[in-house]
Amino acid sequence: MDKLTKKVDRFDWTLTLILFLLFLVSCLGIYSAQTAGQYDENFLVKQTFWYVVGAAIISITILFDSIQYRRLSWYLYGFGLLLLIGVLAAPESIAPIRNGAKSWFITPLGSIQPSEFVKTFLILALSTVATQHQEKYLEKTFKRDFWLLLKLVITTFVPIIFIMKQNDLGTSLVLLSILVGFILVSGITWRIILPIFSTGASLAVFIIYLVVQRPDILEKYLHVQEYKFNRIYAWLDPFNHSSSSGYHLLKSLSAIGSGLITGKGFGNREVYIPEGHTDFIFSVIGEEYGFVGGSIVIGLFFLLIYHLIKTALDTNDPFNTYVCTGIISMLTFHVFQNVGMTIQVLPITGIPLPFISYGGSSLMGNMFAMGIVYSIRFHHRNYMFSSSRSLSS
Repeated sequence: MDKLTKKVDRFDWTLTLILFLLFLVSCLGIYSAQTAGQYDENFLVKQTFWYVVGAAIISITILFDSIQYRRLSWYLYGFGLLLLIGVLAAPESIAPIRNGAKSWFITPLGSIQPSEFVKTFLILALSTVATQHQEKYLEKTFKRDFWLLLKLVITTFVPIIFIMKQNDLGTSLVLLSILVGFILVSGITWRIILPIFSTGASLAVFIIYLVVQRPDILEKYLHVQEYKFNRIYAWLDPFNHSSSSGYHLLKSLSAIGSGLITGKGFGNREVYIPEGHTDFIFSVIGEEYGFVGGSIVIGLFFLLIYHLIKTALDTNDPFNTYVCTGIISMLTFHVFQNVGMTIQVLPITGIPLPFISYGGSSLMGNMFAMGIVYSIRFHHRNYMFSSSRSLSS
């Protein structure tokens, strides 16, 4: 009985409550989105099914501790790379091209997108890289910091190369955000970080300038087709592309703007939003529940991120801290990018809203990541400065 009580106490009930609330928000948003009659499928039932599958994934992942995840990290990373290569090599009958991207396997249960799982596989691999480096080199030097940076970059860019081959820019950006999170917390000297980040920011501004003013240079020297610039053009001036690449953004802005403070109420949508159950579900929420509803959704994500930060700080295992850092970076970028693209703060990239947008692969991948967080809380209840606490008591 005591063992059962201890296990119940070690279970992360706070995370469970947050995920349950996100599930309710997802159900409300998907139900409203599918009333437009765009599809014959019942996405609410499917999303509920994927949440049940996600709960099963959590119940399995919680059984493994950090030592086992560290041992498995490179195997999972390699398995993820094989899946990415398999998608590219498979015939279109198995891995069809959708919206210009070849990123999915067709299975009896539906489409599976391997890159959604690769995100967490990468987090585990990077955590192993950073932890092993920290254990091997107790004394920090410029050369050793640069070597750590190089290992992190190479580990990240291998899957990015295959994902870019799939024509999936959004997921590639997510992997880059994970890399940035690791660079910031791994203790690499700012003498290395500042020049790299400054160069990266300058390069991004320069590329945007070329896209807007001189796309011919990118076409001539980098062989980038002009149609790939349409998302940037639509982001900067959607009204001039209202019948093409700016259509989704204008519909999103119209829906969110019409929701005002409290929204139009459940089921009272008036603005038709393509893909409202997936990438633009925040627009549906904004129209029906207004600024208040949107703020509540963002607040839930703030609670989730805060809880993950607390988990990272509570554990005294560097590997677990790095894992939490990667998951925080991944989810933060997802939320910022998805919400940002619906209100014209950022270009549209097709990145879903975690735990809310419909999508089996995305949900299972995120649940796998959450399962590891459950595992950290369940298996590692030793806290920083625990020795001093015990002495004081």
